[in-house]
Amino acid sequence: MNITILTDYQDAVRGLKCFSKLDGHNVKIWNDHVTDTDALAERLKDTEALVLIRERTPIRAPLIERLPKLKLISQRSVYPHVDVDALTRKGIILSSEMSPGQPSYPTAELAWGLIIAAMRHLPQEIAALKAGRWQSTVGTGLRGLTLGVFSYGRIGGVMAGYGKAFGMKVLVWGREKSIERARADGHEVAASQSDLFDRSDVVTLHLRMIKETRGIVTRADLARMKPTALLVNTSRADLIEPGALVEALKAGRPGMAAVDVYEEEPVVGGQHPLLSLPNAICTPHLGYVERKGYEAAFACIFDQILAYAAGKPINVINPDVLKK
Repeated sequence: MNITILTDYQDAVRGLKCFSKLDGHNVKIWNDHVTDTDALAERLKDTEALVLIRERTPIRAPLIERLPKLKLISQRSVYPHVDVDALTRKGIILSSEMSPGQPSYPTAELAWGLIIAAMRHLPQEIAALKAGRWQSTVGTGLRGLTLGVFSYGRIGGVMAGYGKAFGMKVLVWGREKSIERARADGHEVAASQSDLFDRSDVVTLHLRMIKETRGIVTRADLARMKPTALLVNTSRADLIEPGALVEALKAGRPGMAAVDVYEEEPVVGGQHPLLSLPNAICTPHLGYVERKGYEAAFACIFDQILAYAAGKPINVINPDVLKK
């Protein structure tokens, strides 16, 4: 089969052990990021199986209509970037394994690293030391502070455990089931969303991006935060009201932010307002970018391709295609 892998930024996929699963197939890997329909149509004109890495590349009807040889898209997790109806009309299968079965520990680890980096001013101190200065700031330790977890899903539960291990007071808010799980695990539940933002020294966001959660963190929520507080977002940028975080950081409430996600990705050329703020630490969506996680994700993605090639497709999101 002619297989194409898009947006492998680090050229990491060919170095994975599981890449050998594709031996015998014709594999083309692109390392840049392209969204232009004409450019993608040219790149994918001979592609039979397309591998997508997370939600990096939108696959919409105008492009799908121009891919006559495409039979399968293989990926993992959610698929808001894919026009499933257009695929179904064209008889193209979307295979996407939806239940990893465990939290994204790499994302939780990165979030915790961002908390320590921000509270102890590590980026600033590293830069100052390289510039010849010694001890430029005074940081803040975590023990005894309040960690606000919004909300208490799989990653949120891991973060609450990290907070407890570091001697923090854990405060949780979320939907009813989230709150019930948090209480069952012995964590304090905030009186309201406003209470969470008002009392927390660190607020870390761990919500799914759905219609109901878009903009769920408002300007008013951010304005309630302490001038010494930190907001961490390793989930989705659109959870926060548009423009609110930049405005809040300029106003000094919260005093700091650490973010791994952006409204439009990738961010290149330094063109994002958060990057110019001294009280924001920014990383390029690294939460899931970790070798062990890559091995697990791509092993699944490649197994879906092999299953299709064997005439027994798995994890099919649009099963109506199989009836044609």
